[in-house]
Amino acid sequence: MPLNRRKFLEKSAVTGAGVALASAVGAPAAQAAADGKGKKPVKRYSLTVMGTTDLHGHVFNWDYFKDAEYSDAKGNAQGLSRISTLVNQVRAEKGRCNTLLLDAGDTIQGTPLTYYYAKVDPITAPGGPVHPMAAAMNAIGYDAVALGNHEFNYGIETLRKFEEQCDFPLLGANALDAKTLKPAFPPYFIKKFHVPGAPPVKVAVLGLTNPGIAIWDKAYVEGRLTFPGLEEQAAKWVPKLRSMGADVVVVSAHSGSSGTSSYGDQLPYVENSAALVAQQVPGIDAILVGHAHVEIPELKVTNTATGKTVVLSEPLAYAERLSLFDIELVFEKGKWTVESVASSVLNSNSVADDPKITKLLKDDHDIVVKYVNQVVGTATETLTTVEARYKDAPIIDLITKVQEDVVKAALASTEYASLPVIAQASPFSRTSEIPAGDVTIRDLSSLYVYDNTLVAKLMTGAQIRAYLEYSAQYFVQTAPDAVVDVEKLTNANNRPDYNYDYVSGLSYDIDIAQAAGSRIRNLTYNGAALDDAQQFVFAVNNYRANGGGAFPHVASAKELWSESTEIRTRIAEWVTAKGVLNPADFASVDWKLTRNGTPVF
Repeated sequence: MPLNRRKFLEKSAVTGAGVALASAVGAPAAQAAADGKGKKPVKRYSLTVMGTTDLHGHVFNWDYFKDAEYSDAKGNAQGLSRISTLVNQVRAEKGRCNTLLLDAGDTIQGTPLTYYYAKVDPITAPGGPVHPMAAAMNAIGYDAVALGNHEFNYGIETLRKFEEQCDFPLLGANALDAKTLKPAFPPYFIKKFHVPGAPPVKVAVLGLTNPGIAIWDKAYVEGRLTFPGLEEQAAKWVPKLRSMGADVVVVSAHSGSSGTSSYGDQLPYVENSAALVAQQVPGIDAILVGHAHVEIPELKVTNTATGKTVVLSEPLAYAERLSLFDIELVFEKGKWTVESVASSVLNSNSVADDPKITKLLKDDHDIVVKYVNQVVGTATETLTTVEARYKDAPIIDLITKVQEDVVKAALASTEYASLPVIAQASPFSRTSEIPAGDVTIRDLSSLYVYDNTLVAKLMTGAQIRAYLEYSAQYFVQTAPDAVVDVEKLTNANNRPDYNYDYVSGLSYDIDIAQAAGSRIRNLTYNGAALDDAQQFVFAVNNYRANGGGAFPHVASAKELWSESTEIRTRIAEWVTAKGVLNPADFASVDWKLTRNGTPVF
């Protein structure tokens, strides 16, 4: 599908000129203050910028995987319906004409709801539905949304259709057309706020997305879009926005603040660069941070060029928090100047659902609840991921077995048919369970929560050994005589669970008494020591195949086959075909943790 430059240019013509002149109705935010010496009063104005991020399709406080209201140990609540209530409260307090509502991306992927309207009843079909996230965000009145990396998971056609359905722009100053190197989406949004007795306050919002899209969704974007670094694009656009008369510059960045990257040196751009943008690029007042799924009520960063403070805030994902930036301006010497910025977060567990949003989306929600509760098979016993990150769990073996079977079938008539097929899988969730008895789509979806697809790569034994050593860095080095606390055994150097891989079809020990890089012991294939020259077909998800997690060799390995059907769907098909989910058909003990050769468990 073409990148729709015509639509972008039309939007740019509007946004560049100033999208809206906010009315003066509502709580007054401007005030005159005398300086105590009888001089002309100073005109002031208060602006509140609200922000969400990483909504991932959460419209209600509902857990589709458990078929129940969402709850966690911290008492959090989720959903845009709650956010809508918070937004209404802030607008009532501040005056809607003195507020701006933004999002920092990852909107249309993450729940069975978003999957349903991308794949089962897709918004791209002729006469297809309006995406529930577009409907909700339109109704709430978002002003602008930055593109997240997960916006690209279903392909550019789905993203463009979602964009068409939104009443607000999707911003991505560093999402460029690969051929022209011109922005493929609006880079910025400008809004004017009316102030009685003074010129309007002009607020510019610059949208930046994540360079990792080039790796994670390579299949969709390669040759079509390119994603340069946030710092360089902010340095290009912020001066332009200031020259256009912006009194306030806010960045909505789908990029964390840590300065780290999960993809190593595969890209010359930093994945989590929001703080670097604040530090390096003059002229920014505030940054709404996304992507990292952490809560940052307020982070102050000093710009090295100007010495000025830039305020960052990241609300917790899934609509659990709403960030507020309270910006105070003063009109002096013929222009508006930002006097102060302070940020905080509001908790969505403190309010009830907005009945307007509930009514708007109830039918969409009910359809998806019915869909995920379809029975596709019967399990002979309960399977769970509770111990899967430190014990070889049959429920993860189910994933690798399905991947092996699909790849073997796909390569059956090729020159690679005689090669052994092995597979990787990660313990994504610590709470997933397939209960004994009826197995539903939601049970299987909770096991594989991402919309990953399957890829077959050609790897050698030596490369697989290096791959396993890298994966084993996930465990904390633990002395042979130390007490084992499973809560402290994993996630070394903050590595997430989804970047720890099982590999099926082999047998190996992970000796956690050893230093990282020297942990894989007794690595065998078919009962014999692994031959470094042996060739394998490696069945991996597309995230890993494209370099996600920076695992060695796999991204550069020869690709033998790939498909667009989700692994989650393949698991459902496999279970449906079997009818009965019996561990005897897929479970195997491929690995175990040891310390100096003695099993940990």
